[in-house]
Amino acid sequence: MPAPPKRPGPVHHVAVCVRDVPAALAFYRDVLGLEELRRWLRDDGTLRSVWLAMGALHGERAFLAVEEVPGGAPRHDSAPGLHCLALQIASRDREHWRGRLEAAGHPVERESEFTLYARDPEGTLVALSHYPDSAMGISSSR
Repeated sequence: MPAPPKRPGPVHHVAVCVRDVPAALAFYRDVLGLEELRRWLRDDGTLRSVWLAMGALHGERAFLAVEEVPGGAPRHDSAPGLHCLALQIASRDREHWRGRLEAAGHPVERESEFTLYARDPEGTLVALSHYPDSAMGISSSR
């Protein structure tokens, strides 16, 4: 009898729908420093999607897919579904990231002991977090 399949995981990719791919790239690539992996074009040659590396998990890269949805309606925090995109930072770099976000026009709108929260150009809540540090054996001092 074959062994049962492994459970899914870790995260392979997350997709964020945007109305303006260049504005989203200015935030995710230029402000947050996510490495651009690949661009996807429509048949007419216009930009449809960009994949950005979010880090390595078990030797594999998780990525953020920035997908254009022309004319799409903004999502509200109270709507069901994905609430925020949380990316890990080192605790010692927290103030660096606060300054970088604010200098780029994306001020920290709230924070906790472990996380800074800001908005991307579409209003998506983006968290930069060093929680839970040692509570789960994760080192944020990398």
